[in-house]
Amino acid sequence: MSERKVLTPEQRRALLATPAGWLACGFGSGLAPVAQGTFGSLAAILPWLLLRQYSLSVNVLVIAIGFVVGVWACDVAGRALGVDDHRSLVWDEFIGQWIALLPALLAPWWAVVLGFALFRLFDVWKPWPIRYFDQHLKGGLGVMVDDVIAGIFAAVVLKLVLVWA
Repeated sequence: MSERKVLTPEQRRALLATPAGWLACGFGSGLAPVAQGTFGSLAAILPWLLLRQYSLSVNVLVIAIGFVVGVWACDVAGRALGVDDHRSLVWDEFIGQWIALLPALLAPWWAVVLGFALFRLFDVWKPWPIRYFDQHLKGGLGVMVDDVIAGIFAAVVLKLVLVWA
């Protein structure tokens, strides 16, 4: 399971000393004193608003590239911190949130709010298989995969709501 303590000043400096650390901490959003995952998910909405103007295929491509880069960045940052999946590493929230919001690309504003809430629900609740991957994968891949699955769960529920709305 991941370490859940506040960063020491040395860890903060180590994290922010590299581009990988900046990306892994969501450009600083993961440095919030509490609720780092929520702050990371909220910060992810800002670039998503720019991505929203592009097609589904462009969004999927950006997410795929972001995932691969995120595995690397979270691995580097985790090693720098000495903790596999520290709560300050929130790039996984960015990718998971973007996945969750895929059905909202052409939807009304409330779908963005619901997509955010659904992603946070699945990310915190961690139903199977999210919990399994969270507990069994390590390194950058372990940081990223559980949030990708949480994003997929949230996207499926959001799509169902949008179809029924």
